[in-house]
Amino acid sequence: MSLLPRDEDRVSVADAARHTRGTDAPAVPLDVRERHEWDAGHAPGAVHAPLSGLVTGAALPAGRGARAVDAEGGMRTWAAGHPVVDERGNSGSIA
Repeated sequence: MSLLPRDEDRVSVADAARHTRGTDAPAVPLDVRERHEWDAGHAPGAVHAPLSGLVTGAALPAGRGARAVDAEGGMRTWAAGHPVVDERGNSGSIA
C-alpha cells in the first residue's frame, strides 16, 4: 500500500499514514487492488497499480528503485481511522 524509506516489509497503517501525509511526505500510498475497488475508495493521493497488472509485468508507476511495503490490515484498517476518497475525490468506501 505504501512506498516507505524503511527496511521492514510490513508497517502499521498509522506509520504508513504518518509517512504519506503532507507536502514533504517521504512516501506515497500505493494501492494494488483492482479497478472497481479503487474506484469505490482509496487513500487520498494514492497511486493505483493493480496487482494483476504488476504480476504480468506492468511497470510500477513510482518508477525504478522504489520499494513497496505492506501496510498491516490494508484498506479496511486504513478506512477505520483515515480518509477514503472515491474516483471523483468524494468521500469513498471500501468495496
